Amino acid sequence: MAERPSLAETVGAGRRAARVSAAAAAGFYPAAYLLDQPVTAVYALFTPIAFGVLSPVPGPGRRRAATVLRAWPAAAVLTVAGTALAVDTWSAVAGMLVVGFVLTFGAVCGPRLAGTVPGLELFYILACFPPFAPDTLPQRLAGVALGGAALVLCEVAVFPDPPDPPYRARIADTLGLADRAARSLVRGGPPGPGTAGRLRAAGRGLRFSQQPAGSRPTGAGRTDRALAQAGSATRRLVDQLAALTEMRPVPGDLASQELLRGVAAACAETADALRRARPGTGPERIEEMIAQFRASRDGPPGARVPRAHRVLRWQSTVLTVAVSAVTVRTAVDLAYGGRRPVYGLPREQFWYARTSTVRLFLVRLDGNLTRRSVVFQNAMRSACGLALARLVAGSLDLSHGFWVLLTVLTLGRTTAVAAWSAVRAAVVGTLAGALVAGLLLIGAGGATGVYACLLVPMMLIAFAVGPLEGPAWAQGLFTLVVSTAFAQIAPVTWRLAEMRVVDVLTGSAVGLLCGVLAWPFGARAETRRSMAALLRAAAPVVRATTVAATGGGPVDGGGPVDGDGSAGGRDPADRAVRLTLHRLRMAEGSYAQYRTEPSARAHPHRHPDGQGRGLGRPDEDGPGRAREPDYLATLNFASRVMVGAYWLPRTDRSPDLPPAALRWAREAAEEAEAAVLRAADFPPGGIPFRPKPPPAPTPDTPPHVLSLLADVEVWLGALASDLRTGTGHPDSPGAMTVGAEKDTS
Repeated sequence: MAERPSLAETVGAGRRAARVSAAAAAGFYPAAYLLDQPVTAVYALFTPIAFGVLSPVPGPGRRRAATVLRAWPAAAVLTVAGTALAVDTWSAVAGMLVVGFVLTFGAVCGPRLAGTVPGLELFYILACFPPFAPDTLPQRLAGVALGGAALVLCEVAVFPDPPDPPYRARIADTLGLADRAARSLVRGGPPGPGTAGRLRAAGRGLRFSQQPAGSRPTGAGRTDRALAQAGSATRRLVDQLAALTEMRPVPGDLASQELLRGVAAACAETADALRRARPGTGPERIEEMIAQFRASRDGPPGARVPRAHRVLRWQSTVLTVAVSAVTVRTAVDLAYGGRRPVYGLPREQFWYARTSTVRLFLVRLDGNLTRRSVVFQNAMRSACGLALARLVAGSLDLSHGFWVLLTVLTLGRTTAVAAWSAVRAAVVGTLAGALVAGLLLIGAGGATGVYACLLVPMMLIAFAVGPLEGPAWAQGLFTLVVSTAFAQIAPVTWRLAEMRVVDVLTGSAVGLLCGVLAWPFGARAETRRSMAALLRAAAPVVRATTVAATGGGPVDGGGPVDGDGSAGGRDPADRAVRLTLHRLRMAEGSYAQYRTEPSARAHPHRHPDGQGRGLGRPDEDGPGRAREPDYLATLNFASRVMVGAYWLPRTDRSPDLPPAALRWAREAAEEAEAAVLRAADFPPGGIPFRPKPPPAPTPDTPPHVLSLLADVEVWLGALASDLRTGTGHPDSPGAMTVGAEKDTS
């Protein structure tokens, strides 16, 4: 049974319906009755519908109004282009193909553009149909301006929605919790009851799936990139602190206490900077404390201070917490400090710090310009479907043919199954709506006043109920809206409802055909393929990082993370890091779409903490039901690989490992690489990978070597935990492990 809309969703839909109806009426009635300009009236009616219903722009009222204002020039250009290309069917089809692809593909650059894409496409669709009447272009543009101005005013003045908490405020609140947890660890007392659970819950609350659409920093610009990185690093920070609270504290470890005190101060200062939306003082202080910790935890040079293995692991985990704090602090400074250099930190981790805004957008576009990108696939599917619909409508000379394209636009889905479900519901709703509309047109005849009185109530009901109840209600009620609107512009008969049915059926057939022919299984197969490619790319990075950390060369990955990654680089390790970053972005996009599709709910997997993953509700595993791998754990694994590649090799002195330790590091790296490559096939039963512990220290083993081995051991152990979870091994942990860097659901 479908989940019923919540009270908040119902109220929000009612507010939106009131704003759109008021804006549409404010533009339509004066143009139709005072100015006697039917063309202007049509565009004044559909402009609020385009930006308010077809493209519900996210964010509070003022931000939505600003987005509509910025989108108005594009709407005007598309209206001009559609009017000019309506000269014949083939030119209109070619224009639809280009417009559909460019707008849909360009939406990857940011949530605001993505929110306006269907509405912008509607302006070209309206204008590209016969009659070819360039002399009506001023009236069309006047209608767009009138409807847009009315919508801007209504967004601000008519039942404005309360603003959503910004993402930076959520990060700040989570950092405040981390500050209190770190100070509790410094005091050395037992952690409060439920501290670990609260930390992990706060981290999960930073997932993009838990944020309103208007608050997600998914744009290609520097601020959004930095906030997204700050959010993911904050999640890693609180997960690591949760693990620390569950470990047995080490009494008298002054080095760890001092570093945790610095972490707490950094969290508090960064939270304050986020609340003020201003750059902080920089990460220099916490960086200095990390350097001091690395020196002081090993004792004075030449000392041979024996430390228990649990002490070494505690200190290594404290170090990972501090590294996460540096990442958060630096990312926040970049978000609000603008284009600036990053000194003393892994430049590849903050590659965007000195990159121009134009370059950042080009990198995002170039990284998705591949047939393996779900963004590219969706753009091709949408563009081809709209172009085919325009060709069919033009060839068959359908009256009100733009309804065909509007149907394709509103019923497009990323899987054939979902497309069939939407089409089936839409056809039923349209038939019911057409029957009621036909009876209304027969009963009212040419009584324009009846339609004028019914239009606003019809819009209120349609725009409030349709988005909540699905395609059947949406198509049926919208049929009544367009029937009452067009009956006021020109004489109509009951055959208008018949035309509406024919057009919707035609558009449904085209949309279903595209759903069957173009990537019919959606992102499920692509997600599995991209996850396998990600693991194969990450496998050599694990080995190269271990080698670099234990005495080999550095691992570098500088350059745009959205780029191809397969070319360039100074050595194989550098190229492997760049390729892994690229594969990670592709896998994140595939997984984000996959979690919105029915196949994700039909093949559930359980999150290690017992909660369902993704955008839907928690899923239960039925008896005999096939289980998908835990792809989110795979993303966390790859992100943890990258964090290790950035930070593990950063040491100021040669580790000087004994032969036994070097042999362990080499064997552990090779074993980990082989396990990751096996995991790329997602074998049944998972991968039982558990790295072997380092060799027992000898009296002559230097303390800094023991610390280094513990750092590598903790990192490899965390990778192994993610790998077991991601492949569904029965011995996978029952809770989120330390250091999960990224969650894109």
